[in-house]
Amino acid sequence: MVVIIGSYLSPYVRKVLVALHLKGIPYQIDPIVPFYGDNEFSRVSPLRRIPVLLEDDITLSDSTVICEYLEDRYPTPNLLPSDIAARANARWLEEFADSRMGEVFIWNLFNQVAIRPAVFAEPGDRSKVERTLADDVPNVLDYLEGELPERGFLFGAVSVADIAIASMLRTASFARFEIDATRWPRTAAFVARILQLEAFQALAHFEDAIRRSPPLKHRELLAQAGAPLTSATYGTQQPRKGLMRID
Repeated sequence: MVVIIGSYLSPYVRKVLVALHLKGIPYQIDPIVPFYGDNEFSRVSPLRRIPVLLEDDITLSDSTVICEYLEDRYPTPNLLPSDIAARANARWLEEFADSRMGEVFIWNLFNQVAIRPAVFAEPGDRSKVERTLADDVPNVLDYLEGELPERGFLFGAVSVADIAIASMLRTASFARFEIDATRWPRTAAFVARILQLEAFQALAHFEDAIRRSPPLKHRELLAQAGAPLTSATYGTQQPRKGLMRID
């Protein structure tokens, strides 16, 4: 059994869970927010980040590495194109989502609007949110508007690049962000189309069960929603800052 450590609300965890769903791989999940990880969590995730995958004697703690591992171990269906150039481009777009979109939508937006108030009882930096929405978000969406297809997926069949981009914008929606479809129609339509995939819809049930609740209530609420929870947890009751903190 594959075990995933990490919150359903994380775009990085969502990317891995969608890959597992598409490949038909059952999993159990310890749905912690990483700031609540215990000392053992630090051992399996040295950077104290999520997701973490545990399977047999394998422990992996990076979403891209995990997805590449799943692609190698469970190659059907493929989530990377077979063409070498397309495969490289898919990896680039996944990296763009993980790094640049993660910085803009997760650390500069979701972190300020949701994580800091909910986890650390701190007010978010409103000026950072305003700068992000005015400058960084248009920069990202302008780039995506020129890269995303008018119909279908990026490389014919759904790929990890499609999943990574849509996952970021799904979490951004929890911070009340919506794409302006009049300015970025291709991007808005693409994200809506990907999020309608059954793999995303199955996760939305669990996401919606917890996204307005304190992190310490998540396990209880997910149990009620029927999530495939582990019997044990790496979670604690008191949060602590991550090693790679971004304010």
